[in-house]
Amino acid sequence: MKKIVIFASGSGSNAERIYEYFAQNDLIEIALILTNNPQAGVLERAKRLAVPSIVFDRKTLYKTDFIQVLLQHINPNLIILAGFLWKFPDKIISDFPNKIINIHPSLLPKYGGKGMYGMHVHRAVISDKQKQSGITIHYVNEHYDQGEVIHQATTDVFSNDTPESLAQRIHNLEYEFFPKIIQKLLQ
Repeated sequence: MKKIVIFASGSGSNAERIYEYFAQNDLIEIALILTNNPQAGVLERAKRLAVPSIVFDRKTLYKTDFIQVLLQHINPNLIILAGFLWKFPDKIISDFPNKIINIHPSLLPKYGGKGMYGMHVHRAVISDKQKQSGITIHYVNEHYDQGEVIHQATTDVFSNDTPESLAQRIHNLEYEFFPKIIQKLLQ
């Protein structure tokens, strides 16, 4: 059995999509969902999907070994950051080399780095009159959004796009490609 652990900070739509994609696969399980946000929608999704979940705070992640030891105990084949907004600790990255991936709502290296997430990215893309945007699935390293690129997918940016309309097309790319790339990495 291959195990996945998901970190999320928000609604958890990507986490649910990943769950649905692997629901009929007896060889892959989502072992745990972790969030830094006690109000995150991902918690309700985890409850509904009967996936264990844990809420943690900044001190727990950065000043204790609780999360690190928990992950060592689970020994996941892949750790997935699906809308997780904090920088991932170096000590965990070094424990799981090339086993931590993130999805970013732009074509990195453009529009990456601290503070570049969600609507901030889409506003910047539209403001800069980019012709294309997309998603980047990449390995996590010690720098925001600078790990090795695994996969990118693109969508056109139209002159009448709003951040919301662009976000919807980006989400559709995430829902389509993220589970497929996860499956490829687990093979």
